[in-house]
Amino acid sequence: MKRRSLVASISALVLFPAFAQRADDGDYKTADGLAIYLGVLPAAMLQGHQTHPEERMHGGVPRGRHAYHIVAAVFDAATGKRIEDAMVQARVMPRGFASETRALEPMEIAGTVTYGNYFTMGGADPYRIEISITRSGMATPVAVTFSYRHGPR
Repeated sequence: MKRRSLVASISALVLFPAFAQRADDGDYKTADGLAIYLGVLPAAMLQGHQTHPEERMHGGVPRGRHAYHIVAAVFDAATGKRIEDAMVQARVMPRGFASETRALEPMEIAGTVTYGNYFTMGGADPYRIEISITRSGMATPVAVTFSYRHGPR
């Protein structure tokens, strides 16, 4: 039952990104023919599932109340087709502190591919999250920036 609940929670984010905590300026952006959805989930939602693949994603679920899982779903804006062959990075920039950049690793959940990794995001100040997407044959990466703040809107 726990596995079903976990897969349902992650699948909701993967398939319907609006279920994730929302970015201040929206969880959806388009740029250069790509549509990008952003999700930010507390890592604690994935803790305690040691026997399931979700526990081992990205080197394992970090402990601590400031650990968050950032997920990006990338689509072709014209066709709506999911992009599953990209290299994706996220740069998390808290106001007044050094930024942290990590690859968002491809992950297959519920038969779909999204990109994700864990970041430390403490405090209530707003964050800028820059998502950079590179595909084969692209001269330059596509980049979009989201605003994010913990808690209710």
